[in-house]
Amino acid sequence: MRWENLTADTRHDRPADAALFGADAVTTRTFDTPEFAGITFHEIRARSILNRVPGASRMPFEWTVNPYRGCTHACVYCFARKTHGYLDLDSGIDFDTQIVVKVNAPELLRRQLASPRWQGEHVAMGTNVDCYQRAEGRYRLMPGILAALRDRANPYSILTKGTLILRDLDLLRQSAEVTEVGVSVSVGFTDTELWRTVEPGTPAPGRRLDVVRTLTEHGIGCGVLMAPVIPFLSDEPAQLRATVRAIAASGATSVTPLALHLRPGAREWFMAWLGQHHPHLVRRYERLYADGAYAPKWYQRRITRQVHELAEEYGIGPTRAGMPRRIPQPAPAEEPTGPGPTQLTLI
Repeated sequence: MRWENLTADTRHDRPADAALFGADAVTTRTFDTPEFAGITFHEIRARSILNRVPGASRMPFEWTVNPYRGCTHACVYCFARKTHGYLDLDSGIDFDTQIVVKVNAPELLRRQLASPRWQGEHVAMGTNVDCYQRAEGRYRLMPGILAALRDRANPYSILTKGTLILRDLDLLRQSAEVTEVGVSVSVGFTDTELWRTVEPGTPAPGRRLDVVRTLTEHGIGCGVLMAPVIPFLSDEPAQLRATVRAIAASGATSVTPLALHLRPGAREWFMAWLGQHHPHLVRRYERLYADGAYAPKWYQRRITRQVHELAEEYGIGPTRAGMPRRIPQPAPAEEPTGPGPTQLTLI
């Protein structure tokens, strides 16, 4: 593996070629348990944990925290697969089984948040690989990360497919008492046969919707990123309706569709999977994605229109990209004695 090529984002206080960690700081482990069979963990002590999103990115946020690199969820379409190439690992099976763990992430984040240079900007998590993948059950990095953000009243959001987020329910509620907190769960479809092959390491779609339901029942507004909608496999009108209906039944505050995109690294792995499981669709995909990583605009608009119409029918709506949600506070114990000013809210 090649560690020295992992560099921090270029900033005024850090040279572009400064390694994120040194090779002498890497400890490689395997665990003799069924849930981690065939998986290798590379524990490192990172030098930076707050990552600045490149200016050319389509992401609606500027800063991210990613305590892991690689993901045991093994989603065949994952856009982050190419990042393993920087370690001389492949974007296929290595991405699924060679997991980098930034074991000092909580303490490092706490120190960086306390820096005079940090301005308290929104921090997004789960935007590269899932911070609640199976490894988190062993390494328990997220409680310390959430506590650091809570203690600085720093706004943040989480996107996950993992049910393990419920372990940190109290931390989410505590954070929401002092800052803006956004939570979204990714559920692109409810077809269990498709799920077993395309997202083999994730909790089933129904279990993810149970997470939405539980968060909602505890007063935490939770949206659903309906992603990815997979062309010719999960985009039939009846399939879209079934998925939106299930999302609405979970109590989700919003549903936002996103059509499959195939960046380099992910594209090759996905197309190999497609050729094995759905060979009759290979030529259709080659035509649909002939112009690049993203589905054509006409296809994206069609999916968005259909999902939004279904969402309106079932009483839910889209989320503005990157918009955090504040957990509603309990009502006061006593009624006010007279009329007062009304606090307006966007959510």
